[in-house]
Amino acid sequence: MKPELPVIAYFFTTFPKPTETFLQREVIAMKAHGVQMRLYSLWGGGGTYRGLPVTRFPKWKLLTLLWMIPYESWRRPEVLRQVLHGLMTRRPPSWLNFWENMLGAGFACLYAGHFRRDRPTHIHAAWGGAPSTAAWLLWRLDRHRYSAAAHAYDIYEHGGDWWLKEKLENAAFIHTSTQMGQLALIERGLDAERIHCIRRGLDRMPVMKALRTTREPLRLLCVARLVEKKGLHHQLRIYAALQAAGLPFEARIVGDGPLRAELERLAGLLGVAANVTFVGHIPHYEVWNQLNWADVLLHTGVIAMSGDRDGLPNVIPEAMSIGTLVVTSPAAATTEAVTDMVTGFVAPVTSSGAWVEALRRLSRDDALAETLRREARRWVEENFDAHKNAERLLAQFDRVIGEP
Repeated sequence: MKPELPVIAYFFTTFPKPTETFLQREVIAMKAHGVQMRLYSLWGGGGTYRGLPVTRFPKWKLLTLLWMIPYESWRRPEVLRQVLHGLMTRRPPSWLNFWENMLGAGFACLYAGHFRRDRPTHIHAAWGGAPSTAAWLLWRLDRHRYSAAAHAYDIYEHGGDWWLKEKLENAAFIHTSTQMGQLALIERGLDAERIHCIRRGLDRMPVMKALRTTREPLRLLCVARLVEKKGLHHQLRIYAALQAAGLPFEARIVGDGPLRAELERLAGLLGVAANVTFVGHIPHYEVWNQLNWADVLLHTGVIAMSGDRDGLPNVIPEAMSIGTLVVTSPAAATTEAVTDMVTGFVAPVTSSGAWVEALRRLSRDDALAETLRREARRWVEENFDAHKNAERLLAQFDRVIGEP
């Protein structure tokens, strides 16, 4: 009789989600490696993805907590005591994070019986918020082995997730996608040997486009949610400085968000509205068309007032893979991919003059542009291949599954 194949239950907040293509690529790569997966989406999403059913948590089931909480509390009273102690002795960093954790707790309570009847070999939480709360409580209730991921939002927004350390210190291993995140988790007192920086990646490498022989006007692209941490107020001022310096350009800002109206007004006040197009949200395959159009991708990320910041936005290595040049701020983990004058340019957002000079050089110096493009592509091939990185993640799954 053949032994049963290991089954990994993947927990997401929302899956599939158009703005989280890196998680979709991870699933694609895991499936290509023959991993048996059960996908659970705690908030949105659902349906099927690449032939795999996605179980979406029906929120009406939260009503059944009226009797499920007493039942699970009777089975594991010490778990209820720990949760109640935490609720009474700490304040959540935000109401959003409070409800994210409550969602994860509700899912764990209501699906505990499901996981007892159909026990997965391992549970992996793709985020440090609701998915990790669910995995942690299932471990507390029934000793399900689990691992968890923590990325920029989980670590930095308002000081980080409410219960992050407790959830991660009991995980079999911790996955983060940047060295910045890895160091931040170590600084929180988590075991360095269990924290693994495994980057996301592309499920296939695109063909590199040719460098445009004449890059005037310079085609500039930004792909970002229109939120504070993207530093788009600074970016519009950089466009104004380009205009004042007499460097012809066309700019497109792809994405949407709460700051759109404010940014459109600022573009008008700065006199660059005729040169800057706010494209809005588009499907991911259309983003590749925009990258193909652009000469340079701009990333003007900053640390928001809440503490939130980017890790390494996936659009940066995507641009590097196709041959679009990159200029970025040094905030967050972007410099793990973009090394100044090696794979792109790095400049502080407060120095418009440095951005103007970098963009002027990229518009005129073919030899420099080709060198940067070649080295950028090499970095992506070595560090941002979803299949290679899935193998590294799978090796961690295999290791912990093989342990008693």
